[in-house]
Amino acid sequence: MTPEPVSERLLETRAAFDSVAPDYDGPRGNNELIQDMRAEMWRWLDRTIAPESDLLDLGCGTGLDAIRLARLGHRVTAADYSPRMVERTRERAQREGVTNRVRTVTLGAHELARLAGHDLFDAAYSNLGPLNCVPDLRAAATECARVLRPGGALVFTVIGRICPWELGHYLVRRNWARARVRFARGAVPVGMNRRVVWTRYYAPRELYRAFEREFRLVHFRGLCTFVPPPYLTSIRERHPRLYARLWRLDRRTAGWPLIRAMGDHFLIVMTKR
Repeated sequence: MTPEPVSERLLETRAAFDSVAPDYDGPRGNNELIQDMRAEMWRWLDRTIAPESDLLDLGCGTGLDAIRLARLGHRVTAADYSPRMVERTRERAQREGVTNRVRTVTLGAHELARLAGHDLFDAAYSNLGPLNCVPDLRAAATECARVLRPGGALVFTVIGRICPWELGHYLVRRNWARARVRFARGAVPVGMNRRVVWTRYYAPRELYRAFEREFRLVHFRGLCTFVPPPYLTSIRERHPRLYARLWRLDRRTAGWPLIRAMGDHFLIVMTKR
């Protein structure tokens, strides 16, 4: 079977995210486990980014990260390939009274060449996997370097290859095909709302290879290494004390060698050379 062209895969992915944008802050995309992951990203953003920075949000979704950073005094250009997600971000910025600090643009992380030469940023970030949908990370890395000021930072959370909880979950159910999905070398179709998101999974150093020419690796760590991934909500509901202990363990040890390559996602920090 002939593989679909990259452009068709991107359009399929965009249509999937457009379809979930109206309720993405509800149970589908914004459960409490995801908020715990988001809080961990915020912790690292706050320790990496200088006050009152110019920031580029790659894959802004409904704007939760952008609005929070705008409230802290940053100026954010919130970009997403999904027009419906951008619309949600714009509405949220208006509702929260931060339109003077949040600029929205319909732009995928694979389209950064469209940003004007005068658009320069102190840092860029991408939360919860938008970079997994980018067909050419090397090209995206080059453009990130172009739009960042000297010494600018990148802070990403990316869906990883080795998720112990997911492997166990599907192996116990003898769903061998689903257990192997993250180990595919190319993009694979992942269902969402009866549509398809074309997703490529990465190990941390595998992703960094696309950026190492222009960026220096500062830190990476697993995210949801010991904590179950967001779709296993029943574990948090049934065992809240255990869940809290697992998060403490995650924060303490997920940056250790070997362990830091595992997790539902990983967090990676880089600075422009």
